[in-house]
Amino acid sequence: MSARVAAAVDRRAVGEARERLAGLATPPGALGRLGEAAVWLSGVQGTCPPRPPSDVRVVVFAGDHGVAQHGVTAFPSSVTPLMVRAFVDGTAGVSSLARQHGAQVRVVDVSVDDDLAGLPAEVTAGKVVRGSRPIHLEDAVSPQACEQALALGARLADEAIDDGADLLIGGDMGIGNTTPSAALIAASLGVPAEQVAGRGTGVDDEGLARKQQVIDQALRRVGDRAEDPLVRLAALGGADLAAHTAFLARAAERGVPVLLDGVISVACALVAEDLQPGSVAWFAAGHRSPEPAQTLALDKLGLQPLLDVGLRLGEGSGAVAALPLLRSAAVLLSEVALLADVLGS
Repeated sequence: MSARVAAAVDRRAVGEARERLAGLATPPGALGRLGEAAVWLSGVQGTCPPRPPSDVRVVVFAGDHGVAQHGVTAFPSSVTPLMVRAFVDGTAGVSSLARQHGAQVRVVDVSVDDDLAGLPAEVTAGKVVRGSRPIHLEDAVSPQACEQALALGARLADEAIDDGADLLIGGDMGIGNTTPSAALIAASLGVPAEQVAGRGTGVDDEGLARKQQVIDQALRRVGDRAEDPLVRLAALGGADLAAHTAFLARAAERGVPVLLDGVISVACALVAEDLQPGSVAWFAAGHRSPEPAQTLALDKLGLQPLLDVGLRLGEGSGAVAALPLLRSAAVLLSEVALLADVLGS
């Protein structure tokens, strides 16, 4: 992935939005994060007041991870292809939320360890590898596979944007994927495994200890190589996470906002910012995950989530659940009266 530059957020629109927010007929700060979200929307849309996002696309990046065979997750890898079919059928959690909130969902097989026979070509045609390797024993994917996944993610962003999307959400599906995501965050921030290991799908204390050991072993194995974000993705992430990262980076390059989901998308956002500085200006956080690594990454990115309801489903579901709040933020800044007008009437 060649070096690129994120688009510039419209500072004039940001200033106008802050001025308008301060002038609303509401107590100072009364709109809380909704006010902050409205200012962000103005900046990324280049207009004040902002428009509620109307063409929202969710792309779910599906892939298996070799660490799932090493006791770090409560579910077997066989669940991943079953869930891919659920996305196609529209019966997954994010599918239900997307129908409720007017978003489109597309699932893409990046590295599922299954042929997924009978599914449409738009799901399977971009497959990079059949499963990423266990990161504590070897690099997740080769540099060549990582580059292929990056190209896929950028293309998926381009397709959604060219088709009219005004807000993108990256989703995930892959048993075991919170382990490489936590490892990516640990390597990105320079923190130890015990600060990032979470319970993921709901592992018990023994499983959590194994997960921490796997992450620690992976970090020691990769060592200083992780300073290069491309090497970090290939060694500690995997094909699905690389595609997800490029999806976020391309959105920022093209000036289209992104609503981030849980620990997987936030891990990818950290790497996207390393690959393409300035990308974070185009990202907002949909929700706070119970995964400790996500909070560390959000703090580093300077993002405050719209929701904090203990959701840990993944799939992009937390971001879609936050979508009504983002739309509400735009409406509030647009429609609430200005105090000067109220006093002058």
